[in-house]
Amino acid sequence: MGNIEDIVDSLENKISKVLHKLELLKLANSKLNEELEVSKKEIQNQKLLVANWEEKYEALKVANTILGGDDNKRETKLKINALIREIDHCIAQLSD
Repeated sequence: MGNIEDIVDSLENKISKVLHKLELLKLANSKLNEELEVSKKEIQNQKLLVANWEEKYEALKVANTILGGDDNKRETKLKINALIREIDHCIAQLSD
């Protein structure tokens, strides 16, 4: 009978250890999920920042071309034409 009690005690100890490890893993998983969310937000903020800088860069290129730079005249003309088409489209929608 003592042998069965030892086996049961051993199983209880092993189950206790497994449950403890499970709790530790749950805590670690929770922490990793929080870090993941923080990282996702940071990536989103960085993407917005990059998009903002790209927009500023494009505006600066157009401004430099208008001020007399010869490097991007074709791009500026295309951009101005696109803006004019957009304005014409808006006016057409307002006229309807």
